[in-house]
Amino acid sequence: MSRVHDMGGRFGDGAVRPDPPKAPVFAAEWHARALAVTLACGALGQWNIDTSRHAREKLSPLDYTRFSYYEIWLAALADLLVQKGVLSEDDLAGQGSDTPHPLASKRLTADMVPSVLAKGGPADRDGGPEPVFAEGDAVRTRHPGGNRLVNGGHTRLPGYATGAEGRILRRHGTHVLPDSAAHGLGEAPEPLYAVIFAAGELWSHPENPEDEVVLDLWQSYLEPV
Repeated sequence: MSRVHDMGGRFGDGAVRPDPPKAPVFAAEWHARALAVTLACGALGQWNIDTSRHAREKLSPLDYTRFSYYEIWLAALADLLVQKGVLSEDDLAGQGSDTPHPLASKRLTADMVPSVLAKGGPADRDGGPEPVFAEGDAVRTRHPGGNRLVNGGHTRLPGYATGAEGRILRRHGTHVLPDSAAHGLGEAPEPLYAVIFAAGELWSHPENPEDEVVLDLWQSYLEPV
């Protein structure tokens, strides 16, 4: 069963309304601070990007649906900081100790930000299983979907695409498998593919039947047709 975040293509959630071209990057000042704090905490090296995504996904449905985008980020970050032992609930409430933190040496200082952001966190890896699909191959996404390693765990296979037939558009090389990395089970790198689907393959009543959707999907998500 998918979590509340897996709403892509779901009927009844209203129209998607993009921001106007000249809209500010952040709608409020605290949004920028929320992003900065999240990146700074990630630089402590206590979790990876897949772990942080899963932390947002597993917020309670009530909180997830009532929180704004950056409120979701902050709520998940608070959970991660306590879960990983970086901070205590007392610390978050402003009642913790003022003694130097064991991770203080890993803090992200202002002068480090440009180089850290430029470096990013590449997920491509050498090795792993050999690719079994080539450009143009017909494939089907596995059904049911979900994480096969952890019940209710993180996956990058969206619910609306499970059991759908598409074709390989290109191969991206070998990348860390989120389903494993999010849960501390190792990187388990696999070949990653761009897979193209007809809109009518994904939805019963597509607004534009000639549209196509491209998803980046790992090899273990796919089966030959």
